[in-house]
Amino acid sequence: MHTDSKMIFLVDDDINNLVAGERALGQLYKIVMVNSGEQLMEMLSKARPDLILVDVGISSTSGYEIIAHVKNNENYEDIPVIFVAAKSDSSDSAGELKGLSLGAVDYVSKPFSSPLLQKRIQMHLLIDDQKKELTTFNTKLKEMVDEKTKAVVELQNAVLKAMAELAECRDDITGSHIERTQGYLHVLIDALIDDDLYKSEVSTWDIELVLQSAQLHDVGKIVVDDKILRKPGKLTPDEFEEIKIHTIYCDNIIERIKKNTSQHDFLEQARIMASTHHERWDGSGYPKGLKGAAIPLQGRLMAIADVYDALVSERPYKSAFTHEKSICIIKSERGTHFDPHLVDVFLSVSDEFRSISVLNGNHLC
Repeated sequence: MHTDSKMIFLVDDDINNLVAGERALGQLYKIVMVNSGEQLMEMLSKARPDLILVDVGISSTSGYEIIAHVKNNENYEDIPVIFVAAKSDSSDSAGELKGLSLGAVDYVSKPFSSPLLQKRIQMHLLIDDQKKELTTFNTKLKEMVDEKTKAVVELQNAVLKAMAELAECRDDITGSHIERTQGYLHVLIDALIDDDLYKSEVSTWDIELVLQSAQLHDVGKIVVDDKILRKPGKLTPDEFEEIKIHTIYCDNIIERIKKNTSQHDFLEQARIMASTHHERWDGSGYPKGLKGAAIPLQGRLMAIADVYDALVSERPYKSAFTHEKSICIIKSERGTHFDPHLVDVFLSVSDEFRSISVLNGNHLC
């Protein structure tokens, strides 16, 4: 009676060889006798052995073909196969090499020594168990790493959102501006992908990273005086110059942070977004007066998202405009304030902008 739960398929069309194999191994393992390659494949569809021992001298189908069939099937390829070959003359090494090349893990010459066969099988079953344990360990380790990474990302997002909201609340912007602009940006990027517009640039982005970085697009407002941020009327030229400082400040602070962290991809996206979303297509924007395609695509996209939200939202200096009026304003600045191609994309998805705005707190007329 076998003392191990391991199952071994013995494949041979000679009953004497099958009996000899069962006699050598039956006390240690559960043995299943298989008399052909066809029967082996049928048996494999019903039960999964821990190891296959096949005689390459089987007459109905070449034992080498049986090894190849097993190893070329993704359902069975990881089952260790040992082949048994009769000792002969100069063909020994060629046959051994052929079987090993097909994917067998080992071979035994016959007539075989029972203790040697047992040790060979014991060794390969142990190796297979260790491989399975390593795979399980790696899977669990990956799950742990993924879980920790998710927790870190969630914490990072929470901190970034808190920082961004701290900046936004100082100029009395009412609720959810960050969520809305992220939502608008997501809609625009999806539309770019669908239309194959700016494909060479967008294809290099980690979209989630870009959307995450969008939270910091106005964090530089922290340095702007409250009296200016909350001024109900038109800004003086000097006050407007001070407003412009927030893009430069954000650029500088992110560059300083980059020196102390390896997470440069995320920070670089945030820096680009924050420092360029007030640039204008015709070159009249700030802080650098960039023009046309010299403005990074991230900044050109955020310009539309940010301006739309400003138009449909109530601010200290204005009442909320209707969705329709906001569309007309953005359309009228196609090619001056905004990238004309992106305006066309915006017009095609403007209904989604309206839905996001209403869902996140705005009551559009």
